[in-house]
Amino acid sequence: MKKIVDWFDERIQTREIKETLFDRKIPKGVGWIYALGSASLFLLILQAVTGILLAMSYSAAPDHAYASVQYITEQIPMGAIIRGLHKWGASFMVIVVTLHMIRVYFMGAYKFPRELTWVLGVLIWLVVIGFGFTGYLLPWDQKGYWATMVGANLAGQAPFIGEAASKVLRGGEALGAITLTRFYAIHVLVLPASLLTLVGLHLFLVVRQGISAPPERDKGERS
Repeated sequence: MKKIVDWFDERIQTREIKETLFDRKIPKGVGWIYALGSASLFLLILQAVTGILLAMSYSAAPDHAYASVQYITEQIPMGAIIRGLHKWGASFMVIVVTLHMIRVYFMGAYKFPRELTWVLGVLIWLVVIGFGFTGYLLPWDQKGYWATMVGANLAGQAPFIGEAASKVLRGGEALGAITLTRFYAIHVLVLPASLLTLVGLHLFLVVRQGISAPPERDKGERS
């Protein structure tokens, strides 16, 4: 085993990668609240794995979407568990990413030299919200249909671009087959590619710059 490890280390410096990623010094005062970023990454991996498994049996057509979801839930081995993990994991991911951003903001971790890391985090949060919005329609049930209708109408209220944005979301004047196909394509192609790119850059900056130290309270006495 040591020879195998040495063989890889001579070519891709595995020990150096390990030291960079896992043997970094942690600032004093860092607690469990700093694990929200790692929890978000875990939920992202969970969503990716369960999403791939669901996509293998899902049909993005109005005549078959709901039936395919029922088939996944009732007939595929562990299908209900996989769908449940994906559904509830999506909700938890929105919550955890939001809490992570709140923690970063109130602890001042967005300040110099981590402004770009913060901007990437905001973009990641927007992509996560996009995942939730596009995924809500995919079961093609009444709740998802009318929630998407409300979302499209809200987008239509935006000044200047509202009407065009609403038509782009719906794929026409009303929700239908094109809407479902468009949301599915965005959900499994556009958003994952965007998220992987943003998360990769975000993690690179976190490793490069290190974890920000908790802010220190002013211990001096006021006169």
